[in-house]
Amino acid sequence: MHQENFITKYIFSTDHKMIAKQYLITGIIWAFIGGMLSILFRLQLGFPKESLLWLKPLLGNWISSTGKLDPEFYLALVTMHGTIMVFFVLTAGLSGTFSNLLIPLQIGARDMASGFLNMLSYWFFFLSSIVMFISLFIGTGPAGGGWTVYPPLSALPQAIAGSGMGMTLWLVSMTLFIISSLLGSINYITTVINLRTKGMSFFRLPLSIWSLFFTAIIGTIAFPVLLAAALLLVCDRSLGTSFFLSDIYIAGEALVHQGGSPVLFQHLFWFLGHPEVYIVLLPALGITSEVITTNARKPIFGYKPMVISMFAITVISFGVWAHHMFVSGMNPFLGAVFTFMTLIIAVPSAVKVFNYLATLWRGNIIFTPAMLFALGLVSFFISGGLTGIFLGNSSLDIQLHDTYFVVAHFHLVMGGLSFFGMMAGVYHWFPKMFGRMMHQKLGYWHFWLTFVGVYLVFFPLHYMGIGGVPRRYYAFTNFDTFSGFVDLNIFVSIAAIVTMGAQFIFVFNFFYSMFRGQTAVKNPWRSTTLEWTTPVKPMHGNWPGVIPTVYRWSYDYSVPHADTDFIPQHIPDKKVKISAQ
Repeated sequence: MHQENFITKYIFSTDHKMIAKQYLITGIIWAFIGGMLSILFRLQLGFPKESLLWLKPLLGNWISSTGKLDPEFYLALVTMHGTIMVFFVLTAGLSGTFSNLLIPLQIGARDMASGFLNMLSYWFFFLSSIVMFISLFIGTGPAGGGWTVYPPLSALPQAIAGSGMGMTLWLVSMTLFIISSLLGSINYITTVINLRTKGMSFFRLPLSIWSLFFTAIIGTIAFPVLLAAALLLVCDRSLGTSFFLSDIYIAGEALVHQGGSPVLFQHLFWFLGHPEVYIVLLPALGITSEVITTNARKPIFGYKPMVISMFAITVISFGVWAHHMFVSGMNPFLGAVFTFMTLIIAVPSAVKVFNYLATLWRGNIIFTPAMLFALGLVSFFISGGLTGIFLGNSSLDIQLHDTYFVVAHFHLVMGGLSFFGMMAGVYHWFPKMFGRMMHQKLGYWHFWLTFVGVYLVFFPLHYMGIGGVPRRYYAFTNFDTFSGFVDLNIFVSIAAIVTMGAQFIFVFNFFYSMFRGQTAVKNPWRSTTLEWTTPVKPMHGNWPGVIPTVYRWSYDYSVPHADTDFIPQHIPDKKVKISAQ
């Protein structure tokens, strides 16, 4: 029997289930920090003439004596919001949580290949979080320059306030984060390949495991490139090198930099940045596959095409990065190549949407909160994906680049989709994590307010982007061209505040249900996968006896003439009761 004390069980745990909870709760905390930062800059955008002196006790000198938000601090808010949501919430909070929770349980393993490395992966993430959190409180403010931290703003400490210590801490934090991601990804890949239980062939794996497996592969290849970019940026900032700098003047003074190119940083950043889109999308899509097939009471439609489409996304994702750089002056022929590759990657994405819809078709659908969030994800995948076709075309993107059209697109297809996938997973596997059920009616309220709110916030931004409204501007009241969007900005800001308020319903439901929720049964959703064969609250090691052997694929729902509408993976054919025809 594995003996544990408080420290080894709840803090420096090597149990994959506890590490999943640590990732999840840390991700929830960061989601609220990132969400509140967005409310601050939405207040500025929606009500630029109103006094914000009531925020001075919180923001100090970043609010002037006239009650206005400092323009440089506004840029820092945008930077930190993007960094937090993309990396700390949708990468660590989503992939870290469900890779840790599901991989050993669904493949039939006692734990990860290395519990120690798994523990280290979380604690590097935690240290990264602490460094990033500290950067919010330093005198010169957190990092500025956008979450992509393009040079020269990020490479010259004297450029703006957000280029100083805040940027240094950003780079340190991201270095720790990348180490965390690599440790986790190597562990996930090794576990899936080597620790599957007897009978669990690759094509009997649940789609959630395939998605997490491919996500880990993408992270292992792509994140070291961002680490290289960060280290070269540190050299430019501190050691006088010129990897990303050339012919720079500050206040009329020529700096001693020549030969470098900020476009090189863009290549390095987006070589990670676009695969990063799929690092946050694929786990959400895998979770959605599990939730939809379980609650439609039907086998997933096109299992092998779904696997092949995820493989295709994994490969092609490394060949589309420069569609973020159509306005960087690249050769038009090269732009055409990346346009073609971008349109090609829409094909496997469309396969997944088609298979979701085919699974739902004539299904016996059960509308749990998890199912509603999964359906919301499919909605965002369609609506946000269609706008991606616009931006993937170089001739259109040149007009729409750096407008609110881009903001609207990636918040629907990356932010909304991934967040809804994460919520679907939390509602679905909460009984396995905590042995209790979340309150269903509160889950419905949370879904509808969030679903409607996300569309009310981001759909109007498409219209603003087509109208030419640029992103990251501090205020539009000084531009007559954009005066027609004042009321729309107010509407979007109010919708954002209401949507953020709806997340408090989830937080209350989550923490209340953790301690006071209805006690869960062993398999509350009548699912077929292996995690539901463990006790209601699995111990360290998951199964008390022999690990179950797998005899069938993951989705035997509504098997003709069987007495029950689901047959778990560990039930052999000879034990399946067939009713008389």
